[in-house]
Amino acid sequence: MTQSQLSDAAMERRVLRKLDLHILPPLALLWLCNFIDRSNIGNAKIVGLTADTHLVGNQFNVALSVFYVSYILVEVPSNLVMKHMKPARWLCILVFAWGGVTTLTCLVHNFAGLVLIRLALGFCEGGLLPGIILYLSTIYKPHELQLRVGLFYASASLSGAFGGLLATGILNMDGVGNLAGWRWIFALEGLATVVSSLIAACFLPSTLAEAKFLSEEERQFALHRFHSVEGAPRRESPEVSVEQGEGEKGSVVEAESATPDEPTRFMDEHFEMGEVIRGLTDFQAWVTAISYLGLIVSLYSFSLFLPTIVADLGYSGKVAELRTVPPYVPATVLTVVVAYVSDRLKWRGPFILICLPLAIESHVGYIISIAAKTNELRYAATFLIATGIYPCGPCILSILPNNGSGYYKRSTTIALQLAVANAGGFVAVNIYTPDQVKTFYRKGHAIVLGFLILSWIMAAVNVFVPFSGSIVHSSENLRRLYCVRENKAREKGLRQGNIAAYDELVRSGKTKAPIGDRHPDFRFTL
Repeated sequence: MTQSQLSDAAMERRVLRKLDLHILPPLALLWLCNFIDRSNIGNAKIVGLTADTHLVGNQFNVALSVFYVSYILVEVPSNLVMKHMKPARWLCILVFAWGGVTTLTCLVHNFAGLVLIRLALGFCEGGLLPGIILYLSTIYKPHELQLRVGLFYASASLSGAFGGLLATGILNMDGVGNLAGWRWIFALEGLATVVSSLIAACFLPSTLAEAKFLSEEERQFALHRFHSVEGAPRRESPEVSVEQGEGEKGSVVEAESATPDEPTRFMDEHFEMGEVIRGLTDFQAWVTAISYLGLIVSLYSFSLFLPTIVADLGYSGKVAELRTVPPYVPATVLTVVVAYVSDRLKWRGPFILICLPLAIESHVGYIISIAAKTNELRYAATFLIATGIYPCGPCILSILPNNGSGYYKRSTTIALQLAVANAGGFVAVNIYTPDQVKTFYRKGHAIVLGFLILSWIMAAVNVFVPFSGSIVHSSENLRRLYCVRENKAREKGLRQGNIAAYDELVRSGKTKAPIGDRHPDFRFTL
């Protein structure tokens, strides 16, 4: 290694360290608040919410369901708006708003009020996760992404533990100010979220170019490394020019264009509805969305109903709250470990295929929960459930940022994936119903097990099954294998015609968007 390469490596380590220290903690804080504010209703339920709001039958489940109606509706629009509002500012506005809504939940007195407050909470929270994933993809290179997603995502599993501990502590305020303990849970956790949004706003830069914690030299290096790709020719301008050379299938004229993997500087791309449509019809977005939907059913139902399930195992009050903490600890550790190894190997889907069986071990997890004869075994099963599902989230969330290029296509696919996936929330909140208490929620566990198997199958489809590009494009696209075979075809030069096709779109005025993931030099991450 030359002295120059050593110097670049040292600079890269320094820049990455500064980015991590200034960006990941605020994002982890926001995501921690997100999961606490979303799942605290589960903690509140077992300490008086249902009685004080006079809920009967499945009204609690209905109140949880309406949250996902508004949550899903705002995900795609939020990502499209974020570019114009500045990413960091927009994320903090969302968090500030839902913190206020969470605080107001302490004033709810009946079913109608609870439904309205959950509906408002969904509108505020819906844009956060797709926004965070898109934001990180404008800061880090593709195969640095999952570790960073894993680190802040681990705070979700940590929130399950922290939420239980926090709720236990807050319950000591029961009766203070004539407010029940569950009302104080919402009041204090909501105020903490508002404060967290203000703290994050002080640290998060909207773009690399606005990262004031970097020196001018570090900022230029960070921009340069972001717009460069391992093994790809370096080009400097955001403009892409394409020519059809004599005797060639098509070639990129390096009129100072950006690299194939990152063909445009995100914040310079102009809105084009065609790119949104290209994102909405992307086959991989739909396959990974269904896979994530299967995972979401397990993830959400676990975080929302673990306190209830633990309580029904014979524990109550503060003891039940404390018993919700331990299952999240191994899940948090494994989430970070898998994210690190995944980035090192540049794998996404294979780790989903490896980790999900731990929860489908739910044949040692859910199936033990279904067949177990003792409460100790049923409680032990919750550890395997958490350990199997939490590490898979960052894997799925990192696939589309790695495999899509261009701001508006990428923002659309990320938001679409999460909008479809979060439809699993409707299932998650309705599978553990009060009538299942005597059977230890066997029906609910069996339904979740089915969705986990669906998730595993769709993850395998994404890696191996024959589809590529738009789900409405030509039959030629439908004959391609998505990741494995498509990468092999590009390595053999069989996709050079993509350049000529893109050139025609530009010449005919149908697009000004970058060539992006259509470029034959672009490689899909498994």
